[in-house]
Amino acid sequence: MKPYAIVLCALAVAAGAAQTRGTPERFTAFAVNMGSPGAASAGVVQIGIERWSINAERDRLLTTLMEQGPGKLLDALRKLPRAGYIKTPNSIGYDLRFAQRAPLPDGGERIVLATDRYITFWEAVNRPRTIDYPFTVIELRINADGEGEGKMSLATKITADKEQKLIVLEDYATQPVLLTTVRREKAS
Repeated sequence: MKPYAIVLCALAVAAGAAQTRGTPERFTAFAVNMGSPGAASAGVVQIGIERWSINAERDRLLTTLMEQGPGKLLDALRKLPRAGYIKTPNSIGYDLRFAQRAPLPDGGERIVLATDRYITFWEAVNRPRTIDYPFTVIELRINADGEGEGKMSLATKITADKEQKLIVLEDYATQPVLLTTVRREKAS
């Protein structure tokens, strides 16, 4: 079985204007961390998308990764303007730097979000293997009714698939955070 890959944009998006602006969107999901030692941890996460990344941003990230490597990709990602946020109900959360969506054949959509991962002081000092994984990538698959599922990778090394022009997460299939009962919130 091929490793599960995240693609910053595998499908062409029909309307360019929808990628750049559009109405802000909010989602809630139940996150289950399959990588927790002992028992899995779980809780609600909130995701807000304030702007959709343009294709030029995606292309710049992919080119940076292929030509200069993940370290420079991290720098390029950090330079992008805020695209939204991810948080738990009682936290301030983290800024998302990349948000792109593409239609699915069933009338739903695939949403890919990415940001740099906060590195703790302990990680910076002790330099465990997780220090090599400074990205968080989220993929949501939402049906036409605004419901779906997803996966979130908290600490993953990113590599490029040059043939297919994809950004791929190393070992994405191993112990991701599963996002269940994902729901698009109604605009108020």
